Amino acid sequence: MTTRESRTDTFKRALGATTRALSGKRALDVRFGGDQAAITDDAITLPVPAAKPSARAIASARGKADALALRLAHHNAKTHARLSPGNAQGREVFEALEQVRCEALGASALKGAGENMQMALAERCAKRGFANVNEREAAPLAEAVALIAREHITGVPAPKEAEGLLALWRNEIEEKGRAALAELHTGLEDQSAFAELAKVLLDDLDLGDMQSLPEQKDEDEKSEEGEGNPSAQDGEENPGDSEDTAPDGATDQGEGDESEQQAELLDDESDVGDTQDGAGEDLPVRPNYQPMGGDGARYHVFTTKYDEEIRAEDLCEGPELTRLRGYLDRQLDKLRGAVARLANKLQRRLMAQQQRSWIFDLEEGVLDPARLTRVITDPLAPLSFKEESETDFRDTVVTLLLDNSGSMRGRPIMIAALTADILSRTLERCGVKVEILGFTTRAWKGGQSKEDWLAAGKPLNPGRLNDLRHIIYKAADVPMRRAKNNLGLMMREGLLKENIDGEALLWAHTRLQSRPEARRIFDGHFGWRAGG
Repeated sequence: MTTRESRTDTFKRALGATTRALSGKRALDVRFGGDQAAITDDAITLPVPAAKPSARAIASARGKADALALRLAHHNAKTHARLSPGNAQGREVFEALEQVRCEALGASALKGAGENMQMALAERCAKRGFANVNEREAAPLAEAVALIAREHITGVPAPKEAEGLLALWRNEIEEKGRAALAELHTGLEDQSAFAELAKVLLDDLDLGDMQSLPEQKDEDEKSEEGEGNPSAQDGEENPGDSEDTAPDGATDQGEGDESEQQAELLDDESDVGDTQDGAGEDLPVRPNYQPMGGDGARYHVFTTKYDEEIRAEDLCEGPELTRLRGYLDRQLDKLRGAVARLANKLQRRLMAQQQRSWIFDLEEGVLDPARLTRVITDPLAPLSFKEESETDFRDTVVTLLLDNSGSMRGRPIMIAALTADILSRTLERCGVKVEILGFTTRAWKGGQSKEDWLAAGKPLNPGRLNDLRHIIYKAADVPMRRAKNNLGLMMREGLLKENIDGEALLWAHTRLQSRPEARRIFDGHFGWRAGG
């Protein structure tokens, strides 16, 4: 006798089948778990449906699945990586516009899918509080651009749940990008063509790439035509094409404005000698190199007046931190078993390292059984004792420095927060103190520092024009049980902006060096690339 299938199981099975059909991938694995929809190359994870979902909840669930399936059907990751802008905020908007393109293609062919995705969009806007947001810091520009672009492409108004967000951005976006928005629909079928149209919109909104000079861009285009290989980006490498690939700095400069405003000195004597011996050959220089000479080419700061070092609990109210921490804990629930095993394994390894060595042949201590044979062979021989040597293992402090820039939004920052939490708890069990720090900026594209520079008449070579925000999530002397809620701050909308890596490293190093512990260990996580 077979057990009758429940309504929830029937819904899951039907949703999985339609998702595979829409994606065009018959072997696609459709899973259910957690409360967030996510996508990988060969799997889609959807929220677990309620036991008795409402019609609205069913439509929203179908909309989330449809959106991810259309992404798999119409999106090419390599093309996207090759054409993606170099700066963090530009990448966010570019990514959001690409998702709009994929969904618009599905909505134009399947009216029902379009209605479902509109319902899912409304639910997402409601959860993120876009209806009542009244400050731009809490109103993501990428979301606003995507909503307005969706309106222009599909002709369907944005949901009322996004009214507050759009009220803050609509006039500026439509005024600056009116012409580009009107053209977006012409490139829907071609991802590369749409990407170029999206870049025009980014330029109109002052979010485009400003890192490479026009000459460098022309060289890259010639390289692509001649070799047939796109330039390496987002960690992808093209064998045999290293000379035609844009330098790493062209990608890294997008994380903060400081790299646009700094230049690097060449090795003066050696380079001059090479030029003279090379019969007038041009010096190899970086695209953004400005030969100023002297101290003018060194890294410097326009003003530190607006920089801040602040505790996480001073940036957010206690109840809000508790709510955000609860969200983190829910993400951890489905991994709790694996996390506990890994944490215990790490703890055992660390504890084992404390047993450094033993001192033998002592007159007192722990009886040494390996030398008891002496007593048997020579009754007059004294008993032998041993003692474990002292270790400075517990006299250790670890600093975890986390990138809080816009490139970390979504799953990366959640993983970083959970990893910091797990490492901190595990190390504390072993008697090791841990400090958790984060770094970002107070505003996009400069802030008050840039305003002062503009008011001063835009002097040349101003240096760093960003208002730094260095966040202390957990001080080394504070136990994790008291600081656990602070990590929820990373989930707060509007926190993640730009990053100034070098000064953050110096700040963390200075704090670490001031600690009294004999052993000081540092680990950092930077943007979409890991370091430390």
